[in-house]
Amino acid sequence: MVCGGFACSKNALCALNVVYMLVGLLLIGVAAWGKGLGLVSSIHIIGGVIAVGVFLLLIAVAGLFGISCSCLAINRSKQTDVINASWWVMSNNTRHELERSFDCCGLFNLTTLHQDDTSCNAICKSKSSICQLCGEKFLKHSDEALKILGGVGLFFSFTEILGVWLAMRFRNQKDPRANPSAFL
Repeated sequence: MVCGGFACSKNALCALNVVYMLVGLLLIGVAAWGKGLGLVSSIHIIGGVIAVGVFLLLIAVAGLFGISCSCLAINRSKQTDVINASWWVMSNNTRHELERSFDCCGLFNLTTLHQDDTSCNAICKSKSSICQLCGEKFLKHSDEALKILGGVGLFFSFTEILGVWLAMRFRNQKDPRANPSAFL
């Protein structure tokens, strides 16, 4: 029997979907494991990784790659808008935790009092009176994360196209074990 026949297409399609499902479940499991051991203290990071795992499971089912393209296409201005809107919605405790974690004070030039802000408890504040703005650090991290996530998602999405092709090929092939006089 030649590879590319009914059995080969069926097995390749099943294997491809199983790999996507396993990667999605692995992301969810690693996030839960990291939170359980206390390796990651931020619930936002854990939630993000779990969300990516669930999303990958959905990608494995749907095979869509529009989100990956939008991750790669988002420009710096839109990233700034999202970070700015998020900063003003979050609580003061969350802001202070981010300032401490990223070792920065304030957001962008919109927070002109970031140098005189006594509520900022970043390490840089104790070393000197000048700290880097958090907005610039957030932009750097979000830009890297969007490129990585978009690239990985796009890679998996293109391989999902291979899965769709295999599924169409599998659907149009006749099972050699089936009754030859049966309709399908």
